[in-house]
This record gives sequence, C-alpha cells and structure tokens, in this order.
Amino acid sequence: MNRFAIKGWCPSAYRPMLSGDGLVVRVRPRAGRLSAAQATGIADLADRYGNGMTDLTGRANLQIRGVSAAGHEPLLVGLARLGLIDADEECEAQRNVVVAPFSAEGDDTYSLATELERALSARHLGLPVKFGFAVDCGAERVLAKTPADIRIERGNAGGLIVRADGAEPGRAVGRGEVVPVALSLAEWFVESSGATDGRGRMAPYLASGAVLPDALAGNATPASATAIPGPGLCAVGALVGLAFGQMQSATLKFVAGLGSGLRLTPWRMMLIEGLNELPEHDGLVTEASDPILRVTACTGAPACPQAHAETRVLAKALAPCLAHDTRLHVSGCAKGCAHPGVSSITLVGTEEGFDLIRNGCARDVPVASRLDPAEMLADPAALLGAG
Repeated sequence: MNRFAIKGWCPSAYRPMLSGDGLVVRVRPRAGRLSAAQATGIADLADRYGNGMTDLTGRANLQIRGVSAAGHEPLLVGLARLGLIDADEECEAQRNVVVAPFSAEGDDTYSLATELERALSARHLGLPVKFGFAVDCGAERVLAKTPADIRIERGNAGGLIVRADGAEPGRAVGRGEVVPVALSLAEWFVESSGATDGRGRMAPYLASGAVLPDALAGNATPASATAIPGPGLCAVGALVGLAFGQMQSATLKFVAGLGSGLRLTPWRMMLIEGLNELPEHDGLVTEASDPILRVTACTGAPACPQAHAETRVLAKALAPCLAHDTRLHVSGCAKGCAHPGVSSITLVGTEEGFDLIRNGCARDVPVASRLDPAEMLADPAALLGAG
C-alpha cells in the first residue's frame, strides 16, 4: 500500500512546509534572477537558520531546507532585507512567475517579467496557490514543457502573444497590452471557474469545456519550441547543473562569486551570467552527457515524512547504468512530486519495497512490486533494460 497526503499547495516564504528535516521555505527570485549579493545572502541565511541545503525547484525557485520554527521569523527578516519577498503574504504567494533564462536585450522577457511581478505584487487576484505564469519571449520557446497557466510568448509572426495554457492559439498583443491582458485572463479564470481550493489550473478547466471570452481568445500561434539544453556555454553565460536540484550553501556561494549574477531555470540548472568558461566544483554538473541529468529523485526518507524509502542514494547508484535515451525517476511515494510526468523507468517507494513502472508516472500501475534496493543494484541491467 502506498499512501500519501495531497497537500494541495506549495510552500512559500510566509507559509513554509514541514518536512522531515525541518521547515522548507521557498524563495521566488524576482524575474528569475539573483544578484551575486542576493545569492550569497541566501547561502548565509541557509547556514544560519537552516541546515545549509537549498533546492532548485521545477518552478525555478529556491527552497531553504531545515529551518526551525524559531528561525523562520528572522529568516523572513533576512529575505526582506535582500529584497526577495513582498510585504504582503497573499501577493507574495501569487507572484508565481517562471522566466526563460536566456533572455537577451531587446526580446522583452526580463522587462515583461518585472512588469508582471510588480502588477501581481500590487493587487489581490485570489489566484489558486499553484496557478502560475510563464514569460518566454525569445525567438524559440524554451518553457513549452514547463507547467504554467498563462503564457506570455513570441508568436510565429514575431509579435507578442498572451495564451491560456491548454489553448493552442493565443491573443496577439502590443507591448503595452501584455500585462493587462494577462491579468484580465487570470481574473476571468478566478471569476468563471470558482477555483477556491488552491488546486485550480487553466488547462484542465479549458479541457472540461470552458470557453475563453472573445476579448481574451485569439488565433496567433506561438513560436516553435526548442529542446531543453544541457550544461554548457551560451550567449549570456555558463549553464551548470545540480544533481537532483540540490546544493550546499558552499556551492551557492561559489557560483555567486563567479559572474554578475544567477538566472534560475526550471530544469535544475543555473545560468551564471557573464561567465565564458565552465567552472569546476564538486557540487556542479558541467557535462551535458552526465547521466545524472537524466535522473530525477525527490527528497525521500527521512527528510520527507511521506516517503517510504530513501531515494537519492539509489538513484545516484543507478545513474551510470542508464542507456543514453533512458530517463529514471525515483520517488519516495506515489505522489511523484519531483516529476509528475512520464519517465522511461519510475521506481516508487512503498511499505513493502519499490514498485517498478515502465514508460509511465509514479501513480501508474506497476509491472513489478516489492523490489529490494540491494537486489536492484546487484543486477541493474535487468532493472533498466527494455521491459
């Protein structure tokens, strides 16, 4: 039996989530960027009030782990001094914006993300806590597979569009219309869906039969999507990976000192601005071919109270055995927080051992159950081979 509780919400700075290693406090960097001083400050706060570990999430946020109840309030004070949280808790929670990290001067990504966040910080929309925006205005979209409910993108014709997730076309807009139209779309969703339980999302709502009003619909198709890049150099800096998206404070301080700032990604990678060579550090993944980049693993036991098993030691041991086209997901329970989507192989911790799922997600029906980690490691070829 694989029981778990669905929380229906994600942690925030003001509303941390209790885990097995203490409180998890989520920080939403403004427009997806951290200055060197902000990154260093977060690392210092993680050491002072947490256990020194931070997570890079699938929404390009940072989570400070292991915070005590007594340390939460002074941590908030420190984050406020760094300019990383809003004074209003509700506005802070709805400032849920993921930003394409490769923005260049003139493509509107950074300026629109900043304008959108300021608007979200200034008014209460009553959005569900998981409702989010994506700002992806480059010539090719890089956030096409990143969860979001309202997307600000570049259209095939070259102009800007605002698109409801789940709708193939979007509405073509001028530069000054983007944020007002995006907020109007959010308001329509709240008013028409009545989503007040925190779990309302745009794509399922449209799939249920909801129809966008004419003023918010359109026929502009988005630009083509590009594959998620691996670690390496790009036009604006160096992209580096993190095994399982986690790093120690020393690693965060190290990368903070290398360039002019950091851009966070939803792919468990960071972009170090202005760096023209890949750094060397034990906590970083710099080879695009490194198999650890094709492995996803949640925090697992004992840090997560819902997990039935330790995950990351097993995942790291299996990584070198993966075929080049295989993706592995190791989850401590059937909730599958770290990767809700499909993987070539998914291992799910249960009270009796691990379930094995092929070409599915953590909640799918397993092809094998009660697998022992020691036996899996003794013959990884049998586990990872084609089933």
